[in-house]
Amino acid sequence: MTYVATAATPLLESRDPAAETLVQLAIGDLFEVLELSAGSAWGRAPAPGLVGYVDASHLKVAA
Repeated sequence: MTYVATAATPLLESRDPAAETLVQLAIGDLFEVLELSAGSAWGRAPAPGLVGYVDASHLKVAA
């Protein structure tokens, strides 16, 4: 399911908050969520073509 970033948030390599940041998602960036668990969303950021984890509280379902 496609979501939209509601705040600037890092796309992380793993769920660990200290994990390497792959890219910074900006407000309005799309994120394709494949799994939601324990406050994290794992999925794909289509613009940079990267897969990783984001804080699920910074996402909302795309209209």
